[in-house]
Amino acid sequence: MADPNTQAPLTVGFDLDMTLIDSRPGIKYTYDLVAEEFGVPIDSELVISRLGPPVEREMAHWFPPERVQEVSDRYRQLYAVHGVDGCDPLPGAVESLAAVRELGGRALVVTGKHTPNAVLCLKSAGMADAVSEVFGDVFAEGKGEILITEGAAVYVGDHLGDLVAARTAGAVGVGVATGPYTAAELTAEGADVSLPDLTGFPAWLAGYAGRASG
Repeated sequence: MADPNTQAPLTVGFDLDMTLIDSRPGIKYTYDLVAEEFGVPIDSELVISRLGPPVEREMAHWFPPERVQEVSDRYRQLYAVHGVDGCDPLPGAVESLAAVRELGGRALVVTGKHTPNAVLCLKSAGMADAVSEVFGDVFAEGKGEILITEGAAVYVGDHLGDLVAARTAGAVGVGVATGPYTAAELTAEGADVSLPDLTGFPAWLAGYAGRASG
């Protein structure tokens, strides 16, 4: 029988693109490859300015509905080969994952990115060993369902969809202004905590963990 006094480990979920890693160069390059291969103009600078939703939503801006899935699948194939190198950790990302571990917790990545590609990016960035599990191909409420299943108390992300995920799961939503939204915009849209980047997250987490256990 489980000990009722045993507390579950702190579980913290993180978005990936523009939360833990700067994946813009590889994404831009891969969209340029897709544009060349399919002969369809794509403004890849615009694409990387609004990262967050699944690839299919972005491709719907450039291709007719009947081609979106085909092109999205091809994008993912190309990205695995050409887009992963250079996925650099954003400031504070390595330290934030370490902070979760130091508290005896679990760090999860819950992302709209295709799961195998997310794993490749984490390996490229040297952070794969710091993450307990990776859940990809989910967005907004879909992320929230994963957070519920995994018992996540905190979710960290740069996109408004990440705040939806946190609310869906009843988790503390931590917004980081390293993506398309400012800290003020994240706060206005319901972030419980808004940070300019992840450099301040370890200190915030230590305080949060102390209050939760107090």
